[in-house]
Amino acid sequence: MKVAALMLLVCSPCMAQKGDYKSAIFNADGTVTFQYKNDNAKKVRVEAQFANGDMTKDSKSGLWTVTLGPVAPDMYPYCFNVDGVSVMDPKCEQYFPNEGFKNSLLEIPAKSGSLAHDIKKVPHGKVEYIHYYSNSLKGVNNAIVYLPPKYDTDKDKKYPVFYLLSGTTDTEEVYYKVGRVNYILDNLIAEGKAQEMIVVLPYGNPTKLLPPAPAPAGGFGGFGGMGMGMMRDVVGDDITGDLMNYVESHYRTINDADHRGIGGFSRGGNQGLGIGLRNLDKFSYLCSYSSFTSTDIPGVYDNAAETNKKIHLFWLGVGTDDFLFGNARDYMEHLDKHGIRSVKEYTHDKFGHTWMNAKYFLDKTLRLLFNPTASEEAMKNGKPALERTGQEQQFTGATMARLFPRQVTSPDYADGKVTFRLNAPEAKNVQMESELMSSPVALTKGEDGVWSVTLTDNVDDVYKYCFIVDGTKIADPTNMYLSPDKGFKYSIAYAPKNPYDVQKLGNINFGKVTYDLNLNVAYYFPPTTDNPTVLIRLIPGADDTMESWFKVGGANLIADKLLAQGKTKPCAMITDVFAEGDFSKFKMKVYTLKASDYKTWKERRAALEKLLTNL
Repeated sequence: MKVAALMLLVCSPCMAQKGDYKSAIFNADGTVTFQYKNDNAKKVRVEAQFANGDMTKDSKSGLWTVTLGPVAPDMYPYCFNVDGVSVMDPKCEQYFPNEGFKNSLLEIPAKSGSLAHDIKKVPHGKVEYIHYYSNSLKGVNNAIVYLPPKYDTDKDKKYPVFYLLSGTTDTEEVYYKVGRVNYILDNLIAEGKAQEMIVVLPYGNPTKLLPPAPAPAGGFGGFGGMGMGMMRDVVGDDITGDLMNYVESHYRTINDADHRGIGGFSRGGNQGLGIGLRNLDKFSYLCSYSSFTSTDIPGVYDNAAETNKKIHLFWLGVGTDDFLFGNARDYMEHLDKHGIRSVKEYTHDKFGHTWMNAKYFLDKTLRLLFNPTASEEAMKNGKPALERTGQEQQFTGATMARLFPRQVTSPDYADGKVTFRLNAPEAKNVQMESELMSSPVALTKGEDGVWSVTLTDNVDDVYKYCFIVDGTKIADPTNMYLSPDKGFKYSIAYAPKNPYDVQKLGNINFGKVTYDLNLNVAYYFPPTTDNPTVLIRLIPGADDTMESWFKVGGANLIADKLLAQGKTKPCAMITDVFAEGDFSKFKMKVYTLKASDYKTWKERRAALEKLLTNL
């Protein structure tokens, strides 16, 4: 069955939040009233990107409330601070994917007009999650690929590619779920204001996915088998040597410098500029959002004439209230002094180093990418860097330590055991709850205020869990893997030795998981055929989303593994949210697996593996 045919089976759902109150109310005067239900809390504070405020408990409703603002329409990260511990909004489905902090997303609609990232009634592209073996990393990496709306219907067309990296501690999902690159580009393409293109979202910290290497004698240990001296070019080597090869062999791309761009936000801007400037034979469109890069790249700054010939667009944006403004301004001035042409953009009203800025800059540059006429006009009109005042913020080691403090490791796997930790010095009681436990287990508080518990059971399993801090459930703050549930979002324990650990699968062919944003369904297609004869309908549970069977259940990796071992036949899978859809007209053997028939994801995975091995 063709991909396009499978996409037409399920109607788009209209999700409704459970419960009897809204966690955010948008008032006519531009303020926002936050509400939160927690009978165990003694003190609650809302912490949003635009403002913070202590909440007051209503004696009748039991709701904690506060009104903040007014604030401009946009998307803002926020959380509740409950007795000193950060808690995601259990009523909010949208969340900020990050290696560390856990925030929900507040989307404030515009009263008039529209925002660049609004989800409009226009054709939407697809978002595909991919795995690929990276020879430079000696392990498996992952990325997200955006395909424009007509990719599946215009089979002969090839597309330019924009590689877009996120910031420090962000995952590859952030430019999708927070930056909304897909919706911004959908809107621009529909309005004829941007070229159709493929956008690739790499993971900017791939060594985190690999096991730590042993420390060499007399030196420092590396990450993922690489010593400290090799860290500089890890991402660049992976993107130019492995990810690009995967993208260009699996998608219809135009493979020359004139049709490749690279850029990113914060750390991703640094990485993107560094990779692009060192590989001007591969990239001619370079974008930096709230960032800068090295001023020591041989053959680039000291050879302006040749550099300018190779770069169609050199675009740099930063907020004057950004803690990186001084460094970014200095880099802009460095380009000017060396005769390197560039476009410079400044903001003053988007709260500094934020994703509100990142989205704004993205909207500006997507209009110019792969449009030589528009980009050349922008370059000709590029202005000099702002004059130095001496008051510019400069990024320092102290800034880094403040923004990204050292965190505990949780979960921590070693010697056949797993230790869970939580830094909560003010807490009185901390427990851990897991779907594989009959009852919560208690954590013990150390002298440093870190609570911990070490388990020997279920060490090699994958399961959902959370901490209970003085009666309040929270996700593990230092675990980057969140279960994409409708309400409260549990953390996911991914044991390195679980049977479906992607690193253990090694250099095999991986299928793709596609999230169709027109129909709001997810589906998997195997790596070996576009026309499988078997379809498995994966029905989500009551609190699951269309992502759950893949993000928590690992359905795609189970199929990939069994295919590589020759233990199953190629099949398609679809997360049929409403258990609807007429499959009878397709010449396929259809099987159905309901999450609600099983208590845990461990049981669901076992049922799927049994089904696949008996096809």
